[in-house]
Amino acid sequence: MNLCNVKTVKSLLAKYSTDTKKGFGQNFLINPSVPFDIAEESIAYHSSACSGRSCVLEIGPGVGALAYELCQRYDKVVAVEIDRTLIPLLNEAMGEFDNFTLVNEDFLKLSLDDFLNEHFGNERVSVCANLPYYITTPIIMKLLEEAKGRIASITVMVQREVAKRLCATSKDSEYGAITASVNYYGRVTELFDVMPESFLPPPSVVSTVIRIELFDSCPYDVRDEKTLFDVIAGAFAQRRKTLLNSLSSSIGWATKQQIAEAIEGCGFDIGIRGERLSIDDFCALANSLYEVRAK
Repeated sequence: MNLCNVKTVKSLLAKYSTDTKKGFGQNFLINPSVPFDIAEESIAYHSSACSGRSCVLEIGPGVGALAYELCQRYDKVVAVEIDRTLIPLLNEAMGEFDNFTLVNEDFLKLSLDDFLNEHFGNERVSVCANLPYYITTPIIMKLLEEAKGRIASITVMVQREVAKRLCATSKDSEYGAITASVNYYGRVTELFDVMPESFLPPPSVVSTVIRIELFDSCPYDVRDEKTLFDVIAGAFAQRRKTLLNSLSSSIGWATKQQIAEAIEGCGFDIGIRGERLSIDDFCALANSLYEVRAK
């Protein structure tokens, strides 16, 4: 079954009395080279980083174009789909594969550790998805925060604007809190762009496929992760202000004088802005401020 053929997709949608839903951010792939290339990128890194059975988690399979490619490359594919009207459609579309499992759940409400244990046991897992634009950041952060050591890589398609932020450095204008936070967990690589005409219906923006290669163990010496992420969020809460003023307005457990002493103690100029700090810099500042918080 050609799940990227427009007539096939429309026929399946009509057969099961459903359609694309804006509320779920659904844009189905109709360019066969795109799911092929995404799956190739995903399995290539997985094969280099993992041993044992190859396992992949897909979030939001839609009508199954990417799932079809993943099933031809991975030993086990588990897809989580929130839209219950797509479940019978996907069961038909993916019926030829005995390595495919479909779960009708809201991914953001799952206990991810329990879910991975149930479906993959102790195997390390890759994640692959065409993410709905409106919940891209919550999904990525859930994967990073809740599945430490379990996920090898995350290969996803996102809005190009988001991709630029995720791949930015502290010298780029796109650099922000999400950039620094993701850099704490892994390395981000921009892979390729996908034009609107590759989707049904076509979105109003260009998409980009990225890969996050997660660290096996955290390379940063951080005394308290909550303090680190409080500092990162506070640093970008008011981007037009200096790091000192933005943090002073955002965190309530340190005085402005204590924050100033921590900034200068790390060797930073007192007038520096948050977007100039790398993840290493944020870790150093968070460690310094943790001494204040712990008292």
